[in-house]
This record gives sequence, C-alpha cells and structure tokens, in this order.
Amino acid sequence: MAQFFEFIGNHLYLSSMWVVTLGVIIMYHRRTSGSSVGPQQAVMLINRKDAIVVDVREKKEFESGHIVDSINIPMTKLKQRITEVWKYKDKPVVVVCKLGQHSGQAAKILQEAGHADVVRLAGGLTEWKAQSLPLVQK
Repeated sequence: MAQFFEFIGNHLYLSSMWVVTLGVIIMYHRRTSGSSVGPQQAVMLINRKDAIVVDVREKKEFESGHIVDSINIPMTKLKQRITEVWKYKDKPVVVVCKLGQHSGQAAKILQEAGHADVVRLAGGLTEWKAQSLPLVQK
C-alpha cells in the first residue's frame, strides 16, 4: 500500500488524469443509460402502475422467452416503430434487453420521443430468469 501512495506522489499528473477519465466515463454512462429498476421493482411497476414492457431483443430471442404482455420492438427498428409505444405515453415503460446493456440506449430514445416515465430493467432478462420470475415461451 505504501508503494501505491508513493507511485501517486511521484506521478501526480498521471494519477489525476486517471481519476478525471474515470469520472467522465461514469458520468457518460449515467447520462446515456437512464434510470434502472431491478426485477422486483419492475414487477411492482407492472402490477401497480400498469407499466408497459418493451423488449428490444431480436424476434428469435424474444420468442425463446419473454415477459408476459411485453411488446417486441428490436433495437435496430425502435426509431421506425416508436409509434407502437406512443399510445402508452401516459403509462410507465420498462425497457428490457438480454443483459441490460442496450436497454439504456432504447430508454433514451423513448424519452426523446416524449415518454416521461421510462426505466430499464437492470441486468436484463438474464437477471429476470435468475430470480425465477415467469416467462412466456412459444
């Protein structure tokens, strides 16, 4: 540990640049990802506030298992098909993807389109499955 502090003292400029870079990366991810909820919070939103679930995975992945009553709009087609979600503008929207990585970008697109209450499912459908929550499979 003493060597660590000695390194920082000897390379103050390098260390400060590392801290600034880390801060910028964290700010960027917070800004682009939007707010997130866990699977249990998503269930409460769906049950209590009648939230709409938008699944941004591809159709093949969606058919292998999805949340009940979710709407499948692949991420690549979200901007073209945004009108399908427009009729639910007054309801909360939960955006779901496989691991929670693409849902942040999709949430941002929906917010820019005028939806006020948009959240992403933290951990995506992988976390949903890990908590043994129900899925519809065809």
